[in-house]
Amino acid sequence: MTTKLKPVDVVIIGVGWAGSILAKELAQTGLKVVGLERGGYRRQEDFTLPGIHDQLKYDRRLELFENLSRSTITFRNNTREVARPMRRHGPFPWGEGLGGAGFHWAGWTWRHTPWDFEIRSRTLARYGEKAIPEGCTIQDWPMTYDELEPYYDKFEYTCGISGKAGNLKGTIQPGGNPFEGPRAREYPNPPLKRSYGESLFEKATQGSGYHPFPMPAAQMSQPYTNPDGVTLGACGYCGYCMNTGCEYSAKAVPQTTVLPVAMKTGNFEVRTHAAVVRINTSGNRATGVTYIDSLGRELEQPADLVLLTAFTWSNVHLLLVSGIGKPYNPATGTGVVGKNFSWHNALPYIPLFYEKDHVFNPFMGAGALGTVIADFQGDNFDHTDLGFIGGNILVAIAMGHGPLTFQPTPPGTPGWGSEWKKALAHYYTRTVQVLGLHDHLSYRGNYLDLDPNYRDAYGNPLLRLTYDFGPNEHQMSKYLVSVGEKIAKAMNPSHYAVYGLPEHFDAGAGYFVIHQVGGAITGSTPTQSVVNKYMQSWDVPNLFVVGASAFPQISSFNPTGTVGALAYYAADAIKNQYLKHPGPLVPS
Repeated sequence: MTTKLKPVDVVIIGVGWAGSILAKELAQTGLKVVGLERGGYRRQEDFTLPGIHDQLKYDRRLELFENLSRSTITFRNNTREVARPMRRHGPFPWGEGLGGAGFHWAGWTWRHTPWDFEIRSRTLARYGEKAIPEGCTIQDWPMTYDELEPYYDKFEYTCGISGKAGNLKGTIQPGGNPFEGPRAREYPNPPLKRSYGESLFEKATQGSGYHPFPMPAAQMSQPYTNPDGVTLGACGYCGYCMNTGCEYSAKAVPQTTVLPVAMKTGNFEVRTHAAVVRINTSGNRATGVTYIDSLGRELEQPADLVLLTAFTWSNVHLLLVSGIGKPYNPATGTGVVGKNFSWHNALPYIPLFYEKDHVFNPFMGAGALGTVIADFQGDNFDHTDLGFIGGNILVAIAMGHGPLTFQPTPPGTPGWGSEWKKALAHYYTRTVQVLGLHDHLSYRGNYLDLDPNYRDAYGNPLLRLTYDFGPNEHQMSKYLVSVGEKIAKAMNPSHYAVYGLPEHFDAGAGYFVIHQVGGAITGSTPTQSVVNKYMQSWDVPNLFVVGASAFPQISSFNPTGTVGALAYYAADAIKNQYLKHPGPLVPS
């Protein structure tokens, strides 16, 4: 039996970065907002010494990630295969709990470039139709970089991002990324301190004519108070950032930025261990949601406005099980829900091994400590006759590496025994890691739908992923491996290896980078997208779907900065347009 609760103005599904930003923005207007979070309640103060320094708990057992015995996805490479459930996270871990994946992220805080937002039209204009591979379904975003720039800026100043601008109002700045879109002002904090390994990468890439710059980081290079009056501490370079919280309160997460402000309004309530199983509708309106609480009770939360702000998988899954929008059909190319799934991978991955004249400290670092070149990202280089479009950023990382996740040995080293131990002891402090993050196109055959054979703990069909690498990515891999080889040699190690893409995507493999986007994409028309430019559902106007699920394809840049910008962009549209005149914000 379902218990119907008292109606509220707004119900938010998933309280990560997007949900927390929208909660704060709307609660400040006086609206009564309820946030439903599937995982538990997390406080910043729970992540202090000595408990935080626990690699087994956070890096190996993934304490802060989704419980796959309760809900997971099924996977197959193509429609000829039978999908099977994923019972360990592998390349697709996703967070749960208050703060979502935003609580335990590494802090890489990027903006997309103008080219990323206009990938199809700019590719056609420069290279023609032949440059776009057969079966490729990339599309332009419905908004431009310039439209989102103020919201990128707001997210960066809320978070206190440490970095160096490369393009201030169209003027290229020394030391920053010369290929970025123009920004209105400098980063709120200076860059983090550069590591020794990064300095070798910087010297090699500068000597090759490239343009190295510091990674934009959500770790504070100095104490910082954001525009909402919330103060963060300075990074201690302890190396415990990714997969866990921050003992210094020096990493921008929802708990150290927007959630305290939302809570102070008195208009925002968080309910944890609340698993939403359905968005309820009547005609073309959402009436609220149904969720299961920690006692197993089924509760209905009515609301005037429903905001779906969960992880990519969850956003698409809830739309499908709720019957909102037309499911995508790869055979006909019709439908939109589940379309254009795309994934972020490390390409290439380059470990470099040195001898006694170079000693590094793998224990120290920060989640987003790195030096980057973007010379081969997007369309920053001529692709004529290369056989692919897009590219990558290349990063020398100094994230901090504990022994459970970092066992570097040169190619040819035995995989076990005394020789392996000897090599590991020698190279543990003599290894630098360089990796690329590459653009990945969307394809007709890469999509999400409901699995006909498996169900989750609540009785809903599992989400099914059909995915493999495309021809563009394989051709890109060959080219970027050759670029990586050139840079590796210039860094002058005693040994190195350069790894590109395997022939097929392997859901059981341990890939380095794990970002999933698409499935509830944004676009200019309801025939090509699930949501309009303001993240508003074309089918249900009082439903907004905000998150990486809106990306039509993934770029080289990590998605969180763009997710934050989209959340502020959607909040602005809701406050200044929708609340005044409820209904569609874009004509269909």
